[in-house]
Amino acid sequence: MTTTAEVGGPDAAPPVLSRKRRNAVFAAVMLGMLLAALDQTIVGTALPTIVGDLGGAGHLSWVITSYLLAETIMTVVVGKLGDLFGRKLMFQLSVIVFTVGSFFCGFAGDMIWLIVARAVQGLGAGGLMVTATALVADVVPLRERGKYQGILGSVFGVVTVLGPMLGGLFVDHLSWRWAFYVNVPIAVLVLIVAASAMPSVKSVARPVIDYLGILLIGLAATGLTLVTSWGGTQYAWGSPTIIGMWIGSVILLVLFVFAEKRAKEPTLPMRLFRNPVFTVSAILSFVVGFAMLGALSYLPTYLQYVHGISATSSGVRMLPMVIALLVAGVFAGNVVGRTGRYKIFPIAGGIGLTLGLYLLSRLTPTSGFWEMSLYFAVLGLGIGLSMQVLVIVVQNTADYRDLGVATSGVTFLRSLGSSFGAAVFGTIYANQLAPNMAAAGAEHPLPPGIDPRAVQVPNALHALPDSVSAPYIQAYGDSLHTVFLYAAPVGLVALVLAFFLKEVPLRDTSRAAAPDLGDGFAMPEPGNGDQDLERAVGRLLARDGKAASAGVIMKSGCELDAGGLWCLGQVRLRERRNKPTSLSAIGDRYGVPPEVFEAAFARLEFTGHLTFKSGGWATTEAGRAELEKLIRAWKAWLAERLRDWGLEGQDELDAALGRVANRILDQAAEDQPSGKHAAVV
Repeated sequence: MTTTAEVGGPDAAPPVLSRKRRNAVFAAVMLGMLLAALDQTIVGTALPTIVGDLGGAGHLSWVITSYLLAETIMTVVVGKLGDLFGRKLMFQLSVIVFTVGSFFCGFAGDMIWLIVARAVQGLGAGGLMVTATALVADVVPLRERGKYQGILGSVFGVVTVLGPMLGGLFVDHLSWRWAFYVNVPIAVLVLIVAASAMPSVKSVARPVIDYLGILLIGLAATGLTLVTSWGGTQYAWGSPTIIGMWIGSVILLVLFVFAEKRAKEPTLPMRLFRNPVFTVSAILSFVVGFAMLGALSYLPTYLQYVHGISATSSGVRMLPMVIALLVAGVFAGNVVGRTGRYKIFPIAGGIGLTLGLYLLSRLTPTSGFWEMSLYFAVLGLGIGLSMQVLVIVVQNTADYRDLGVATSGVTFLRSLGSSFGAAVFGTIYANQLAPNMAAAGAEHPLPPGIDPRAVQVPNALHALPDSVSAPYIQAYGDSLHTVFLYAAPVGLVALVLAFFLKEVPLRDTSRAAAPDLGDGFAMPEPGNGDQDLERAVGRLLARDGKAASAGVIMKSGCELDAGGLWCLGQVRLRERRNKPTSLSAIGDRYGVPPEVFEAAFARLEFTGHLTFKSGGWATTEAGRAELEKLIRAWKAWLAERLRDWGLEGQDELDAALGRVANRILDQAAEDQPSGKHAAVV
């Protein structure tokens, strides 16, 4: 049995924040998450105009890939850096890095400049996403964690809808540069709120960072992305540069595997792949990310170049896809949460993904609005049915000791798949576009007086006479047709893999409440098993906490009633946090006159559970014994409901349950001292 001293102490206790300050912290966190998530989608509708302005159509995919790759690598390391140096500091640094990247993106004078600035943005975005979720875990009580995490996760759903439209609005009414400049004032506001409201929290334990593993996987991912991006465009596939980079990247991957087997705290433990559910889910997550970002990146390009609609309208035209994606994702997550059955959804998603990508390849310059909307919706359904389920499955099948790294691992592979998808589809697009445009120019030369750059800008292209623009529009259409056609087999791979996904019973905690929307969007998080455990416990408390509290007190064998335990908990909490334990200090905390508590505390002094000395109250050995009974009872209640978390890592789970039981007691002491103060304790 883990004792109170072992599972909690002053250093381990989370900060006590008023609801007003907590909401201020959450507002800053949500704005930071909004910044990072928005820049994944806002650029898509602006890309055609950016290419027309800066040139370099062959580098188009790298505007997206550099951001995603930098973000993916950063999510692996920044969580532990936050444990080392404090999450507040890492959050502020991430905001600054992101703002600097945004500023230089807006000032970009050529495509290389923009790509480098986007990579800087990605580093900041990765830090923002990871520290945001960790900060919520630090400041939000367990019972409310699910609500706050759900709101945070919904940011991803909102920006998936708003991002393309906002990007289009900036392009049509201001400039594509404002898609980046808009981040600067918001980031300044976030920094001001963070500096004044956020608590400084560090981990008690000094984390071990797998520097070698991070370096190897980062270099390997970058090398493979360069191979897929440069192959067939800047260098021939058989050139020494491409072959050498390919061989080097494979060697780095092999070294990464060996490094992970020897690392004390590996970034991606190889033992995870012994679990067939994790293995298939991880590969499926990679494939879905590959297909999703590939399609999302090039749909605005297709709509603007081939159909001649404005950047804003191209964002609106994509709404059927993103709405279908959101609806399918929420539906799948809720059904899995209620039934525990999940295999059907990746299979249905694979069918929708394959069919949707194939239907996109059938679009022509004469395709109508309703036809395009139907095809977009089919693709959205395919992505949504697959994406929501995979993270939930992994979270509910991994052993406790692997819970954090399994969740972050499948997230990492999804993000990596997105990077590769953007790069590969960009290579296909560039390989097709150059010869198609050259052929159009050879057969239908531009009349004298027309700037050749006009065919690179959607608005300028469609302003030309139909007889002049038609061959070039067809060239764009043929190029994008090939991109979508080549993407369809990726959906087929996802479908085949889904049949190999083994269906096993999910934990009861997976049905404690509807999964957060953020689960479906694979919100990057640190590999922290305690946070995943607390999320599950938070759902249990939100559903059963009030009803269970009376039973827990009864089974604990405590001599005191709920009111007496609340008073004891107040003193214990303040002792642990080195705060004054006088009645006036407790009364000030809740805005209640100290005389209200006087009789209750005097009674506890009479029974020997509290003692008064040096102007404040202190728990006695008898008082601490009463609280220990309650901690054991809460721990037993949790253990009973989490009995399906597996036997491996049981010692770690037992210790973690002790920590969570202590936190429940602390948060119960923070409840308002009205008639409701016995709601949890």
